[in-house]
Amino acid sequence: MTPHATAQLDTEAVAKWLSEHMPGFEGPIEATKFPGGQSNPTFLLKTPKANYVLRRKPSGQLLKSAHAVDREFRVQRALAETDVPVAKMHVLCEDDSVIGSMFYVMDHVQGRHFDDPRLPDLAHDERRPLMDEMNRVLAAIHGVDLAATGLDDYGPEGSYYARQIGRWTKQYRASETEDIPQMEELIAWLEANMPEDDGQRTLVHGDYRIDNILFATDAPRCAAVLDWELSTTGHPYADLGAVIMQWGMPPGNEGRGLAGVDRHAQGLMTDQEFIEAYCARRGIAGIDRFGFYLAFNYFRMGAILQGVLKRALDGNASNPERAMRLGDYVPRFAEAGLKAARNV
Repeated sequence: MTPHATAQLDTEAVAKWLSEHMPGFEGPIEATKFPGGQSNPTFLLKTPKANYVLRRKPSGQLLKSAHAVDREFRVQRALAETDVPVAKMHVLCEDDSVIGSMFYVMDHVQGRHFDDPRLPDLAHDERRPLMDEMNRVLAAIHGVDLAATGLDDYGPEGSYYARQIGRWTKQYRASETEDIPQMEELIAWLEANMPEDDGQRTLVHGDYRIDNILFATDAPRCAAVLDWELSTTGHPYADLGAVIMQWGMPPGNEGRGLAGVDRHAQGLMTDQEFIEAYCARRGIAGIDRFGFYLAFNYFRMGAILQGVLKRALDGNASNPERAMRLGDYVPRFAEAGLKAARNV
């Protein structure tokens, strides 16, 4: 990711606090904000000795559980000695008076960033190894020892899908603007077809996709997994289903998917190849009723986009035109969820 011109950040206040709380830090700071749709503003900090990244909560009134940068800091620090590549965490500032909101500082990781899963900038033979590395890291996330890393209490135990479906149905109801029969049918189907608890409780990233990964500049190797805001403990197939759901989207800047792409011709893994590689890495014979996990992710994304549409209609969207456009996708996500349900 490339940063653009500095957005408002009190660099003097940050430098003063870091000089008192971060061993080895030396100012002054030059800050530039990373672009993109990140809900937590993220800045590149350049200093005479080293570069860092600062990630903060937005200022102003926020939902109680949203923008949890303290959880992001905790999980990435806990993963430091595991097989999951993350940036080195330095310090967490919980004092809102310093810059107006909580923030943390981590190492700046050099790496390649890809928005488009078609990987058009790579040679044909370079694409599959990169997707396989994405697969390896996902299995590593789900293989983290929660007790050994101190993450055993990072999320509630049991009933993961019941909690998630209940939460996102509530969010959907709160932002509902019209009756969408496909969403009603999908919600009812999910509630009636939840899989039995199979005992799996792992770390879940919550937003695992190729544009939340930095890859090494000289090899198909993950340098760092980014954006842990939605992470928790839960069921691993939610992450796997999210990857497959994303690839089912249209190609291009908005969908960022692989729908209609001849993956074999382009040197890309198919959905089934990705699922089989994941199962092999985790020692799983296969995944029964995978359509449920796919349908769940389509439902969750539909509920998220409905919230985006509601904010646009209420005049609270940062990009109202794009928000309205995304809101039009809600029935299409619901229909895709129903299609996945019919394939269970």
